[in-house]
Amino acid sequence: MLPQLTRALLVPVARLAFRTVVEGREHVPREGPVILAANHLSFLDSFLIPLVSPRRVAFLAKAEYFTRPGVLGRLTGSTLLGLGAVAVPRGEHRAAQAALETALGVLREGRAFGIHPEGSRSRDGRLYRGRTGVAWLAMASGAPVVPVAVLGTDRVQPVGARFPRPGRVTVRFGAPLRFETPAGSAARARRAATDAIMAEIGKLSGQEYAGCYNELSAGQ
Repeated sequence: MLPQLTRALLVPVARLAFRTVVEGREHVPREGPVILAANHLSFLDSFLIPLVSPRRVAFLAKAEYFTRPGVLGRLTGSTLLGLGAVAVPRGEHRAAQAALETALGVLREGRAFGIHPEGSRSRDGRLYRGRTGVAWLAMASGAPVVPVAVLGTDRVQPVGARFPRPGRVTVRFGAPLRFETPAGSAARARRAATDAIMAEIGKLSGQEYAGCYNELSAGQ
């Protein structure tokens, strides 16, 4: 499907099925590179955010979503491609870094890129510690980071559910954050920036902060 056709078809469906409430769209810059950093409660998140954002958003997505067998698998893969998703193998550091390089290319083209800093979906509803790739992208590209909170997708499509069900979903966009290229320790600066991003996501979502990485989901 062409990206424009995919979006045109899915936007009204999403509004009807999920009674989507969108807050803070004005915080998303209408042009230039921007990173949308969101919490992750459901497979639905990466579909929904590009549909309610005021501009097209490319997202990282697990490579297996693009290769699942059957009609549903092919439909999922083609829809993700239509929404601008970028496949990334899980559990492979070099592949993940290559995906971040691809994301950096998207940002350098002046486009919007979405990422879930937690890495995997939360299975208990808590907000987990973010991986520092989001800060690496922000500092390498100079792009602002818009924190995003998605609420209700874990009820609409819980982990393990094949299909979403009707329900109310809220998407909140926060004020952009900017991070300077560090003069000292790059690793320390990336960690601090990522923690600041996660704190803002937590304010928007109201989730309990776990304070650790989502290791359980990372291997599933």
